[in-house]
Amino acid sequence: MKSLDSFYQDITQGSAVTPHSLLPNDIQKEIGHFNVFDIKEILERLQGKSIMPYDRRAYYKISLIKGKNRAEYADKIIEIDQYALLFATPKIPYNYLPQDINQSGQFCVFTNEFLSKNKSGIELDALPIFASDGYPVFQLSEKEVIEVELIFNKIKKEINSDYVYKYDLIRNYVAELIHFGQKLQPITALYSKHNSAARVSSLFAELLERQFPIESPHQRLELRTAKDFANRLSVHVNHLNKVLKENSGKTTTELISSRLISEAKILLKQTDWNISEIAYSLGFEELAHFSNFFKKQTSITPLAFRV
Repeated sequence: MKSLDSFYQDITQGSAVTPHSLLPNDIQKEIGHFNVFDIKEILERLQGKSIMPYDRRAYYKISLIKGKNRAEYADKIIEIDQYALLFATPKIPYNYLPQDINQSGQFCVFTNEFLSKNKSGIELDALPIFASDGYPVFQLSEKEVIEVELIFNKIKKEINSDYVYKYDLIRNYVAELIHFGQKLQPITALYSKHNSAARVSSLFAELLERQFPIESPHQRLELRTAKDFANRLSVHVNHLNKVLKENSGKTTTELISSRLISEAKILLKQTDWNISEIAYSLGFEELAHFSNFFKKQTSITPLAFRV
C-alpha cells in the first residue's frame, strides 16, 4: 500500500514545497494521521493526471466533489454529474476519475487511529457508510453543498490554528460529515453494473495481489478464503466463483491456493524464517495444515522443498 510519504511526494512534484512541510507539524503517531486538501489545488500539482490520490490506500477519505466524475467502487460504477459526497474505506478498492477539467471541492484523509480517539467511541467499520455492501456516494443539492463546505472550512481553519485541543474539535467535525452522509439517500439510480463480471474479476485479483509480498513473519494475510474475498467485494461467493471460473478457468479457491504456494516457495527459499512462522504469515493456524496444503499442491513437503 502507498505510504503517506509517497502521497506527499506525488502531490509536490515539480514544486518547491517539501512533502513534510505539508504535514501539520504537531501531528504525532500517537494521535493518528489527519489532513485536509483542496481538490483543484491537488489536481494542479498533479499536472493533469486523471486519477485522484489516495485511491486504494490504507486511509479513510471523505470527499466533497464538484464536477463531472466517475467513481469505480467495488463492482459499482457511479456517474457523478455535478455535486457528490464520497466516503472511501481502505477495505474496498476504488478509482475516482475526473471526466472534465472543471474540478473543485475538498477532501480529508485520516487513519482509524485518529478518529478512534474520539470520546464518542466511533468504530468506523461498524458504520453503515463504510460497510462493504453500502453505497459510498451521495448526490448533493446546492444547499447541501453549502452545508458540507461549511464543515470543511471549519476543519481547514482549525487545522491551521494554535488551539491546543484542535484535533479533538476536528474529530467532531469529521463525525459531523459522517453523520451528514448517513442521513442522505444513496444515489442508487446512478450505480451501474455494466461489465460487472470483469470488474469483479479485476478487483479480486487486486485484493489478492496487494496482500503480497509478505515481508515479516509477524505480517499475516487478512483474506484467505473465497468467502473472505466475496464479503470484501460485496458479492455472493457463488457469483465470485462463477465470474472467476468464466474469466480464468479456475475457481476462487484454486486462484488463492496458487498465489499462496508461489509466496510460500519464495519464503522457503529466500528467508531464514522457520516453517511455523511461514505457515502463520500465510494464514494457517497449524503447521500441520500448512504442510498438508503445501504437499497437496506440490507433491513434496515444505521442508523437502527448502533443502
